[in-house]
Amino acid sequence: MRDVFSEVWQTAQRNKLRTTLTGFAVAWGIFMLIVLLGAGNGLINANMKQNEDMLSSYITVYGGTTSKPYQGLKEGRRVRLQTSDIAITESEFKDHVDIVGAEYETSAVISNGDEYINTSVSGVYPMHTKIMKREMLYGRFINEIDQKEKRKVLVLSNKQARELEPKDYSSLVGKNVKVGNMSFKVVGIYKDHEEGQSEAYSAYSTIKSIFGANTSDAGSIEYTFHGLTTEKANEDFEKDYRRRINANHQAHPEDERAIWIWNAYTQKLMMEQGIGIIRTALWIVGLLTLLSGIVGVSNIMLITVKERTHEFGIRKAIGAKPWSILKLIITESVIITTFFGYVGMVLGVAANEYMDATIGHETIDTGLFKATMFLDPTVGLDVCFEATMVMVIAGTIAGLIPAYKASRIRPIEALRAD
Repeated sequence: MRDVFSEVWQTAQRNKLRTTLTGFAVAWGIFMLIVLLGAGNGLINANMKQNEDMLSSYITVYGGTTSKPYQGLKEGRRVRLQTSDIAITESEFKDHVDIVGAEYETSAVISNGDEYINTSVSGVYPMHTKIMKREMLYGRFINEIDQKEKRKVLVLSNKQARELEPKDYSSLVGKNVKVGNMSFKVVGIYKDHEEGQSEAYSAYSTIKSIFGANTSDAGSIEYTFHGLTTEKANEDFEKDYRRRINANHQAHPEDERAIWIWNAYTQKLMMEQGIGIIRTALWIVGLLTLLSGIVGVSNIMLITVKERTHEFGIRKAIGAKPWSILKLIITESVIITTFFGYVGMVLGVAANEYMDATIGHETIDTGLFKATMFLDPTVGLDVCFEATMVMVIAGTIAGLIPAYKASRIRPIEALRAD
């Protein structure tokens, strides 16, 4: 076997350009597959991380603008959700609806001594933290007593708290800060998501009673649900819900713009379908790239056999067995494919690590919120090794056909070859 390796090395030395081109085709195929899968995983991981921060089985409803005339009323009317809509949601859709809440948002200046921030303050129900999955760093979130007694309490993000108390923002818990001209007690500090917009929270009843110009105005409605496990079931539920809420505002039953329904579950289904398409597309492109490397190896091996036909004839003339020639060509194919395949794998892994170090975890500002576009754009080592082994096996098979032909050639024919 040592002699075979020595002979392969000498052959590679004599045909440097051919060996280099073969190796490049193999390495490039592996490299591109790993980089493509890594980039795709970066996009997929970022989207999945954003969705992990929210409950998947919840719906948020916003008021909209009518787009169809109905019962003598023209289109273009502004629809504001009312407290009666909350009652309808709780009483008429209890077969699927679990917990109903609402959110009333306003802008305010929050100050602590000389430090202040201009931010949004949202009045929410205690169930809001189950939907948004807020991680509390200090203190607590809004509770039922706050809601019932209309307490002037405040929950800040760690970023907001750090601006209001740069030295030790955790010390804000239990202290009073000013929201506008009114004093609110800070009861908790939550961990802000890097891609999210910071906002302060208070009890829904408190914010609505202080800042609500209309006592019947509900803001937006949010609720969790169960039993809607298919896309069709969700669509049917949304149609029934829209029809009922539209009727409460004298809007056309099928007017989809009168109210806006954000269904986290259907968004999750769409995202999963999109991720499936991306994964399939990446694998198709990657496998086609691998195929180009396999074709390159096959072509080079065909040329190799043709160039060495005279040599093989001499070998057979002096007693070489067909198996020795077959073994020589296959060994050469395996060695070249394996070596350059692992070179491509190492370069691909290095490129993914570079992407992770540079653009991984970076956020972009969309104007409404910050979003992470890339997160952990890497590929598991198992995929890297599997892709390399596929190239090695395919390269071996590609070299097997010309090797078999070379081992079967008659010495007299080989010696006559140019």
